[in-house]
Amino acid sequence: MAEISYPVPGGTARGYLAVPSATPGPWPGVVVIHEVLGLNDDIRAKADEFAAHGYLALAPDLFDGKSWIRCLRSAFRQLRAGQGPAFAALDAARAFLAARGDCTGKTGVIGFCLGGGFALLCAPREGFGAAAVNYGEVPKDAERVLAGACPVVASFGGRDAMGTGHPERLQRALAVLEIPHDVHVYPGSGHRFMTQSTGAGAVLARLGKMSFQPEDAADAWQRIFGFFAVYLG
Repeated sequence: MAEISYPVPGGTARGYLAVPSATPGPWPGVVVIHEVLGLNDDIRAKADEFAAHGYLALAPDLFDGKSWIRCLRSAFRQLRAGQGPAFAALDAARAFLAARGDCTGKTGVIGFCLGGGFALLCAPREGFGAAAVNYGEVPKDAERVLAGACPVVASFGGRDAMGTGHPERLQRALAVLEIPHDVHVYPGSGHRFMTQSTGAGAVLARLGKMSFQPEDAADAWQRIFGFFAVYLG
């Protein structure tokens, strides 16, 4: 488990790499995309969890070490445009994993909050075999955007302030496009229900009523690992 730099067009990007230790490789790879607070200990722990389940996990720092407050507007602008340096960093992270000698070449992507939106838009991009979307934005023209996407597993909270329109729209689009999917809404959970917050995240969670829900989080993780085992294993 280490902080690394990996090549991107025109330079390098920062990230956190978690390598399995309990099982022999090669392993499938997973790009783990952070939420609005950036690459923090919670996201590193999620990458470590993937490594414990037998995946090479790379969590890119889309904010390049800068304060999330400074980078958030640009990140959302890129997300809604579907292009920009963040997507180049994510594509490069996938390519970095796939090219490693200890990777099977199969790669997936998972994201949370802001990262969930990016993970969804990675689903139609080249090379991804499965995508996990956790309370991320779903574009209004989802059918057009997701044409040709890889299989998608998605988890949302029924009490999320952004409403249930996003998972409903995602469910419809994936069904119409005949893309394998598992979209689930947890009625008693809100936004960020898979995160045990500390520091600034704990303040944000308290103000936004975004508490950790252990039973729903455990079920979501079980669905994600089961889904990835089918499409990446």
